[in-house]
Amino acid sequence: MNIFEFNEPNILSEELLMIRAQIRRFVDERITPRADAWEQSGHIPRELFQELGALGFLGMRHASQYGGGDMGSMASVILGEELARCSYGGVAAAITVHSDMSIAHIAHRGTPEQKERFLPAACAGDKIGAICVTEPHAGSDVAGIKTRAVRDGDGWILNGGKTFITNGVYGDIYVVAAKTDIEAKGSRGISLFIVEKGMPGFTVGTKFDKHGWRASDTAELFFDDLRLPAENLLGEEGKGFYYIMSTFQNERLVAGAMSVGQCAKAIELTADYMKTRQAFGKTLWDQPVVRNKLAWLAAKAAAARALVYSCAQMIDEGKDTVREVSMLKAYACETLQEVVHGCLQLHGGTGFIIGTPIERMTRDARILTFGGGATEVMLEEVAKRM
Repeated sequence: MNIFEFNEPNILSEELLMIRAQIRRFVDERITPRADAWEQSGHIPRELFQELGALGFLGMRHASQYGGGDMGSMASVILGEELARCSYGGVAAAITVHSDMSIAHIAHRGTPEQKERFLPAACAGDKIGAICVTEPHAGSDVAGIKTRAVRDGDGWILNGGKTFITNGVYGDIYVVAAKTDIEAKGSRGISLFIVEKGMPGFTVGTKFDKHGWRASDTAELFFDDLRLPAENLLGEEGKGFYYIMSTFQNERLVAGAMSVGQCAKAIELTADYMKTRQAFGKTLWDQPVVRNKLAWLAAKAAAARALVYSCAQMIDEGKDTVREVSMLKAYACETLQEVVHGCLQLHGGTGFIIGTPIERMTRDARILTFGGGATEVMLEEVAKRM
């Protein structure tokens, strides 16, 4: 029985409630008991993706003709929130990068041939996706990328490198951003390409040893005169920046969902600990000044969750939500920092021991304040629209 549980918003359909229950059961039975080994190896087994694919969870947002579920943003929220409750941030990250942040580019902008070629295997979990934008000198500043693609006959020659790429080591389908017009200024002149594992000229460099998200593989990638056929251009030439910004909306929504899922789990773990930990002749929970701290964290987490669901509903209604999603990304991810650090404080020395869930969650939480758009960048997006 969960000690802390948010009430369900009325906007969730019976189908979404059933999906939540299925994902939660899968997390409890198939992820949490096995994830310590993945933390040690820095690798999530492919069979996990295939199990999720067989249950239909990897393609919920994609077209049914390619193995998807034809569902909206709320499905992504449920997936991110429930995966995050496993308390292993790297697991949730690897799965959602595949389902919602990389393959989504093909689902939204791919030709019928590209969709037929890549989406069924991605929805089934047989092929794993990665999105490749970040470079050593360009992260949130997407327009500053230097990877270059030059026309060569009826194809392209790709040169450059990417870094901090989730699923970079064990992925199969890489959506790569590259400059195709170096004369174009700012956001213009960037295009997207589909690169497949094993192509000549494509190599995986360092597999990074990370502070958090240790279960997911993160790598640097290199492209050395990699020849791509014309059909590997994804969408229109020169529109890559706008495609990335559009998909960032969903990435930031999912980051918010992951944040509130982790908040709920951290509060649950801490309430349980406080009800058994004795100090000064009674449990921590029996001391109002202590339990009120957790109540305040729970209130902030509930506010963040309400904003997540509000944004998802607005997206599904077709509204422009750049301002609201930017608020969400900043608020939810920063709230998560306050929650996990506050929960660690309430655990005392126990929370500082490697191997305890709250210690791991505190490490894993940090990346969400800059991955997918730093808090400072998000607040500037809000300010420009005030």
